[in-house]
Amino acid sequence: MKLSVLAFSLLAATALTSQAHADKLDDIIASGTLRCAVVLDFPPMGARDESNNAIGFDVDYCNDLAKALGVTAEIVETPFPERIPALMSGRVDVGVASTSDTLERAKTVGMTIPYFAFEMAVTANEKSGIKSFEDMKGKVVGATAGTYEAIALEEQVKAWGAGEFRPYQTQADVFLALSQGQLDATVSTSTVAQANVKTGKFPGIAVVGKAPFDIDYVSLFTNREEYGLINFLNLFVNQQVRTGRYAELYEKWVGGEAPNLSVNGVYR
Repeated sequence: MKLSVLAFSLLAATALTSQAHADKLDDIIASGTLRCAVVLDFPPMGARDESNNAIGFDVDYCNDLAKALGVTAEIVETPFPERIPALMSGRVDVGVASTSDTLERAKTVGMTIPYFAFEMAVTANEKSGIKSFEDMKGKVVGATAGTYEAIALEEQVKAWGAGEFRPYQTQADVFLALSQGQLDATVSTSTVAQANVKTGKFPGIAVVGKAPFDIDYVSLFTNREEYGLINFLNLFVNQQVRTGRYAELYEKWVGGEAPNLSVNGVYR
């Protein structure tokens, strides 16, 4: 009898505690605003138009997510190195920021299933003589600090035992340095490479081929203990694909057939 009363008391206390502590998903809905970390110097994923408005695949994706939650989207411009710090400091609720789903990051934040996939391309200064990835050996190369391609390229330079790797704060800094001849070449996503060449803002550069790095699957991210929100985000990514919205956004911002988000031999 006493044990039954004690057990009931513990259950009641647990229920009261759970009700008193709303999770992040509830908090976002109650606040009426979803704050998304988005990188805005990473076209076509994120950029600013002539009126300084935020545009791009990730911007639209955040707006779609906010609509699904029944709230208003707030785009928080966040450079690549500040994406996770912005979440940890409470400045944003979710990262919609082309963030690679690495195991190291998963120790700090909760990551969803992939919502986008990037192939890697080599862009070179036309005076460098670089025509392929292997031609980069011994050259001065660089990429945006903290990105998948920067980590992979720096490791490759070390493996070659020749050349120099330089990290930069933003994609714009990388392509400006490339155009000015401070860099011989860079590795970036093919979408970014093509978008920057097409702008005409960086004369004297050209996409010269693919980089033999793995496909870069990127995920949405939030606080790792927020299981309810992570579950919602995973279902949202799933819905974006099966409703055709993912393909629609890809055609709008990149063009062509959208990359498959499944991993062969792992899940479909």
